[in-house]
Amino acid sequence: MIKVGVLFGGESVEHEVSIITAVQAMNYMDKAKYEVVPIYIGKDKNMYTGEALRHMETYKDLSGVATKAVEVTLTKVGENFVLQKKKGLFNKVVETIDMAFPIVHGKGVEDGSLSGYFETLGIPYVGSSMLGASIGQDKVVQKQVMQASSIPVVDYLWFYDFEYKEEEKRILKDIKTLGYPVIVKPARLGSSVGIQVAHNEKEVIPAIEEAISYDEKIIIEKMVKNLLEVDCAVLGNAENMECSLIGEMITSNELLTFEDKYMAEGSKGAKSGAKSGDSLSTAGFKIPALLDKKIEEDIYAFAKAAFRALNLSGVTRFDFLVDKETKKVYVNEPNTIPGCLAFFFYTPMGKSYKKMLDELISGAVKDYKKAKKKVTSFESNVLSTFDGGAKGTKGAKAGTL
Repeated sequence: MIKVGVLFGGESVEHEVSIITAVQAMNYMDKAKYEVVPIYIGKDKNMYTGEALRHMETYKDLSGVATKAVEVTLTKVGENFVLQKKKGLFNKVVETIDMAFPIVHGKGVEDGSLSGYFETLGIPYVGSSMLGASIGQDKVVQKQVMQASSIPVVDYLWFYDFEYKEEEKRILKDIKTLGYPVIVKPARLGSSVGIQVAHNEKEVIPAIEEAISYDEKIIIEKMVKNLLEVDCAVLGNAENMECSLIGEMITSNELLTFEDKYMAEGSKGAKSGAKSGDSLSTAGFKIPALLDKKIEEDIYAFAKAAFRALNLSGVTRFDFLVDKETKKVYVNEPNTIPGCLAFFFYTPMGKSYKKMLDELISGAVKDYKKAKKKVTSFESNVLSTFDGGAKGTKGAKAGTL
């Protein structure tokens, strides 16, 4: 039986969303194949483990979670990946895991921080590499990569907070040239946090100030006319990609909001546990979306192209923007660890959540074994004959190393 360490939480504005997604996933994992080890990352960045962390009731008072769990650190001891008790005179091993399954959202965790840590430890893990996760979290860089791969994105501009303070007039002029209405976003957040629509300069100034309160990097996107927002998930890796059904976003606002995604009817059911939380997943979506055949084909083609170009793996949900009049399709952004892992895009296709989780875990194991076959270091030690004196330095400059 494989011991799967499920990591969730983190110092992120999407902390609570991560908890919902993780608790749901842990309860759906095949108990005959996997032993689940919950690893909660508090807003204080400390890690905790314990059986209580598998239940939603534990998180009703976030300040008291630490009292119901054991504070630990994830490290490698010999050939084992262990959770050691953080406090005390001895490094007592509380639990061991065979692989990591990060179910986190947002800056500081989903952005490559955790995957880089896993790669340093050498532990197999589910999801995108540090590179893919980092690109996927930055709305500016991902657009630059997609543009380089001829994947359509909306017109945009971006800047840092200090640049706005120094060159506010120029930036506002550039936004006017881009053309209103625009969407103002923190560049490295998710779940529609800090996002606003601005129809003119009077509205864009407070929207920028709001976005700056969340991030140092801001992106301004030209809003698509006759807008239709749809989503499509991609499961697998660059070699084997499986697209989900396409879902249409349902909202009474100009764009999908945090409230649409997580505070809609159905979120009450999610709080009581994984099985009853399915209603949260489909809040805000109509699956499958009723689309023109050409639009559907473009979405599938661009989803696969973006998945490959952005170096992604695991499961990613892509947001698309469609102009209903011109039928032009734009890739908006990827969600490299989407809420509820986007399982509800696959269940109408006959793929259960349990099966999807199994595919994610088995796929990560295969990718880990494949990567282990690559050459990552040399047995020879060039330093064994290195002379640290003047002669050795001269040799190094000559290119002998």
